[in-house]
Amino acid sequence: MGIFNTLRISGSALTAERLRMDAISNNLANASSTRTAEGGPYQRQMPVFAPRVAPKPNTRGFRGAGVQVVGMQRDLSPARLVYEPSHPDANPEGYVAYPNVNVVTEMVDMIGATRAYEANITLINSTRNMALKALEIGRG
Repeated sequence: MGIFNTLRISGSALTAERLRMDAISNNLANASSTRTAEGGPYQRQMPVFAPRVAPKPNTRGFRGAGVQVVGMQRDLSPARLVYEPSHPDANPEGYVAYPNVNVVTEMVDMIGATRAYEANITLINSTRNMALKALEIGRG
């Protein structure tokens, strides 16, 4: 595997994890939004990842790979119903439909995304250091 393929793979992972962090932030920001433009409470969103494979192998027979974001998926689990008869969005029985966002789950996902991002940064730095050491050997 070439150095540039390694950097491309880690770069695609960094992009995917950044989008995952953006989705988590959006979920947390809307954790109590009871009304959206589409109607009803906000629905949790999650990015959908898929492997990315280069169309043809390189000279060593290796196909460049990585990850790509193929879309955003809404979590269709039911909303939380909370009894608040004085709330403007309460139904006739007095229940308000709150988003299906669990703050604890989002925080755990955020930690996972952060760790994955850090791991890819470490890989990029290690690859850069190996390339610099290889250049130093060539000069010697």
